[in-house]
Amino acid sequence: MTFPNSSTPLLPRSSTFVTPSLLWKAGAILAATGMVAGAFGSHGLKRRPGITPDSLTAWQTAAHYAIFNGLALFMVSMHPRFSTHKFAGPAIAGGGFVFSGSIIALVLWKLKFLGPITPLGGIFMIAGYITLAF
Repeated sequence: MTFPNSSTPLLPRSSTFVTPSLLWKAGAILAATGMVAGAFGSHGLKRRPGITPDSLTAWQTAAHYAIFNGLALFMVSMHPRFSTHKFAGPAIAGGGFVFSGSIIALVLWKLKFLGPITPLGGIFMIAGYITLAF
């Protein structure tokens, strides 16, 4: 039996939920979602009834943040230390999905109860990025 020391994790890496592969896939899904949302916002969204210039601006924000967070997750997934960090990657991914997804739902379906949820996604994204500094 071997005992953990400062150079070995307390749990084997295979038992951790956060893997580089998971972060890479989350990044790919976020980036693709942002690209699709951006394309739809440029071509199809304007034709929907009730879409205002403010709605289009919010939609663009959601698309941009999805792409940026997707690209960031690609980079995090390749980092030797942060690719298995228990908080940073999941916070960026979850925050990105909640932030962008809630804005998209607000614009498409006018689900007003999602308004207060959007900033929570932003808080998680910010917390994930701040965690990368430590």
